Amino acid sequence: MAGLADDALMDDGVVLRALPGIPDIHPGDDLAEVLIESLRRRDMTLHDGDILAVAHKVISKAEGRVVALADITPSAEAHDLAERVNKDPRKVQAILGESTRVVRAMKRPDQDEGTLIAEHRLGFICANAAVDESNVGAADTVILLPVDPDASARRLCERLEAAFGVRLGIVVTDTFGRPWRMGLVNVAIGLARVPARIDMVGERDAFGRVLSVTMPALADELAAASGLVMGKSDKTPVVLFRGIDWQSEESSANELIRPKQEDLFR
Repeated sequence: MAGLADDALMDDGVVLRALPGIPDIHPGDDLAEVLIESLRRRDMTLHDGDILAVAHKVISKAEGRVVALADITPSAEAHDLAERVNKDPRKVQAILGESTRVVRAMKRPDQDEGTLIAEHRLGFICANAAVDESNVGAADTVILLPVDPDASARRLCERLEAAFGVRLGIVVTDTFGRPWRMGLVNVAIGLARVPARIDMVGERDAFGRVLSVTMPALADELAAASGLVMGKSDKTPVVLFRGIDWQSEESSANELIRPKQEDLFR
């Protein structure tokens, strides 16, 4: 993997690298200041056009979106669902609190714990409404998505731009499963400056054919690529992209959610 020294960057290539040395984040921490100081301690700077992919968990932690299960009182609905899928009813209550609806609840005979697929209040459909227990730190604690990931991305972007005097983009990521495919990938759940999608309709392909529906999900492509170097156990929650050709615009990760009238599988 290429380094970030200015004289080592390729003129025509894209470089991505996990930023080292970011400490554990706790509720109330100033994440922007933590990142600024981490970069400066290593004599690293940000360049115009750089994009940072940031795992939502460090944002959620800084914003206090961490809940002790001991502080949750399960409802009757949570107890019923918990029995069906063999989950802690307190965690199920946290999932219900983050959801607008439960899409599927199932448990196979060979599973110790079943699956809840829910529609998060932000519109994302994913397992457990993105309520997670990994990389939280404390036992019997769950972490939730930021209240407004786009706003979190904008605030972080503005602070970093001011500190380094450059134009930046931020992609806030989480890890989702995918219909019809095995495995997990990082996806974009919050954006600042970076376009959610690139509309290529009307352009021509390599053979001159006019494109009629092509619209790459740039933000999801960046999020997925960040997973190559954003290890689950490596404490590297921020990945720097350099060399991406992009134009700043007002954007939201909600643009990547398929409208209900176009969703054939609801």
